[in-house]
Amino acid sequence: MSQPLIDLQHISKRFDDTLVLDDLSLSVKENSFVTLLGPSGCGKTTTLRIIGGFESPNTGKVIFGGEDITKLPPNKRQLNTVFQKYALFPHMSIADNIAFGLKIKNKSKAYIDDKIKYALKLVNLNGFEHRSIDSLPDSLSGGQQQRIAIARAIVNEPKVLLLDEPLGALDLKLRQDMQYELIRLKNELGITFIYVTHDQEEALTMSDTIVVMNQGYIQQMGSPEQIYNEPENAFVADFIGESNIVDGLMIHDELVEIFGAKFACVDKGFGTNQPVDVVIRPEDIDLVKPEEGTLQGIVTHLIFKGVHYEMEVTTPDGYEWLVHSTDMFPVGEKVGIHVDPFDIQIMNKPASEDEEAVGVNE
Repeated sequence: MSQPLIDLQHISKRFDDTLVLDDLSLSVKENSFVTLLGPSGCGKTTTLRIIGGFESPNTGKVIFGGEDITKLPPNKRQLNTVFQKYALFPHMSIADNIAFGLKIKNKSKAYIDDKIKYALKLVNLNGFEHRSIDSLPDSLSGGQQQRIAIARAIVNEPKVLLLDEPLGALDLKLRQDMQYELIRLKNELGITFIYVTHDQEEALTMSDTIVVMNQGYIQQMGSPEQIYNEPENAFVADFIGESNIVDGLMIHDELVEIFGAKFACVDKGFGTNQPVDVVIRPEDIDLVKPEEGTLQGIVTHLIFKGVHYEMEVTTPDGYEWLVHSTDMFPVGEKVGIHVDPFDIQIMNKPASEDEEAVGVNE
């Protein structure tokens, strides 16, 4: 197995009496796109700042390419950071902003000019060298300023690019466009990206690997598909997309009881007659004729979302099942609930509050 490019070893960090990171260990492979995802206050930005050298851990080590860089200042590390606030110099031209780091390194004018043109081409801003950052009427849009911040970072040819919620200030359409731009840049440049966001869709769209964090701990780490389809606890299931998380009783391998009804599943190893959490995604519920369903209920809510209908189906126990379907069932109609065994995810009951489900809007 190849050595990771970045290896965080048993990192802990306190701010006054608040423990922000608790014995966190994380390995990042070269040329990967790793997203640190979690709610506000989970420790993701602190983790990024420790990698960048802007914060020092109270305990633990930061290993980069096999070397201990824990005490190395940011400007001595082979990485650059792009923040949500673009941090551009408003009194400088775009070219001077991009060249700032190269001039500090005493690179030649010809070298710097070539690099500026190369970087601007990469971020689709050819010919913008002599524009100023904020002079009216030619002031730059948020998306253009963010592209310049990225150009300034990549022109130094870092091994790692750290991005701290860089698209958070942009509107939805521009944010989506920039997501594709960042993926393209990563593929073209071969730079390792470490990206911080609280936006679940952004993480699923862009990443090779997602690290879900909460309360200073890593809750789960894996590919977007693993994180979405195989959440390890209720927190991850609820934070990544929408879920129905219900109490179940694992009767035996491959059979779970939910609200008195027996559902076939594919999970094993949870024991016999054991309380469990059951996760069923809204899009995995099939609404059928009442007599064909494992459970029966009444459609109590209906919204058209464009791509699908979002419905709530209330079963006799009072639980409101969230259902996404391209088929519409009107409010008041009696329906059956069917779920394919492969779409039922069984999890152990949470061992701590950190693993419990949270509202997805936190």
